[in-house]
Amino acid sequence: MAGRSGGSNCSPGHLNEDNARFLLLAALIVLYLLGGAAVFSALELAHERQAKQRWEERMANFSRRHNLSREELRGFLRHYEEATAAGIRMDNLRPRWDFTGAFYFVGTVVSTIGFGMTTPATVGGKVFLIFYGLIGCASTILFFNLFLERLITVIAYIMKSCHQRRLRRRGPLAQENLKDPRKSEVDSLADWKPSVYYVMLILCLASLLISCCASAMYAPMEGWSYFDSLYFCFVAFSTIGFGDLVSSQNAQYESQGLYRFANFVFILMGVCCIYSLFNVISILIKQSVNWILRKMDSECCQRCQRRLFRSRRNVVMPDSVRNRCNISIETDGVMESDTDGRRLSGEMISMKDFLAANKVSLAILQKQLFETANGCPRQTSTLSRENEFSGGVGALAIMNNRLAETSGDR
Repeated sequence: MAGRSGGSNCSPGHLNEDNARFLLLAALIVLYLLGGAAVFSALELAHERQAKQRWEERMANFSRRHNLSREELRGFLRHYEEATAAGIRMDNLRPRWDFTGAFYFVGTVVSTIGFGMTTPATVGGKVFLIFYGLIGCASTILFFNLFLERLITVIAYIMKSCHQRRLRRRGPLAQENLKDPRKSEVDSLADWKPSVYYVMLILCLASLLISCCASAMYAPMEGWSYFDSLYFCFVAFSTIGFGDLVSSQNAQYESQGLYRFANFVFILMGVCCIYSLFNVISILIKQSVNWILRKMDSECCQRCQRRLFRSRRNVVMPDSVRNRCNISIETDGVMESDTDGRRLSGEMISMKDFLAANKVSLAILQKQLFETANGCPRQTSTLSRENEFSGGVGALAIMNNRLAETSGDR
């Protein structure tokens, strides 16, 4: 049992750190969601109300013009919505469940895009989708992870080549270092780790380049604006897949085969790049969360130290004991501050050390208290009475005796 517990890597401190990171990230995500909801509500709510008002006016005008009740018109529109869900549109669109349309559908399933413009309507199709998507999505995520590893390997190789070129430009000494295997181990591909910031920059540029090129193709072929094409690229490549804009849905295109192939290639490359970019950004988010935790821990530690210092101002510390051990009643040594020792140590002194360091003072104090309680004050010298240094109990009496002895020496 001891061996098993000793070999465990999940220490309580590590688990507490992971829990703190998890809770902080959850809180930040909730705040992010609340902020996003507030922004989108402010941007879109007014437009939605205006569109609803226009639609109500059109329905009222249509009902009056054709002498139809509102309920009959609403029933007809519900039938149209059902037909739209089944894939029937008023526009001239291609069949959704021919082989080409089905291939496009399974591509959106395994890539987790899920536009929603094509969905299975039969029970057999829905049951098959559950098992097909389970294996397909897992395999595609594995493919994306392997793609990210290969991409980082390529970036590391390019960065290593650039580094070697810079070394060659520095002169023959750098070339000798490259030829020496012991000195070139640092420059090997296995040890070369590219910075996460360089990888993120390269992925951002690659994603932007693919999106711009794909938008230049989608805008004339689909009849969208360039901005709508960019919007579609982000929604599709990030696998959000709203379905408000879907490419390759018309029945006929110019160079239809080439366009559908290019559409497939752009979506595949875009999803790979955006997925890799999300993984890199998640690393930066984790570093930011760790930085916030370190800041919070440091501030908490400073506050705890200040509270601990305040609560221990009147506590006798070991350093002060050592300083006071060197100061006896017969010496002239004086501490500059009785809190110096307390500030140098954060540990309390034991009662044994306290008694050992102050046994002389305690003995004199006990004697003075006994004499005072029994009405037998100690005898003071004539010289001390003349100088008025007599009287007192405890530390004051010790100081008076010391001043009396000093004045008597004079």
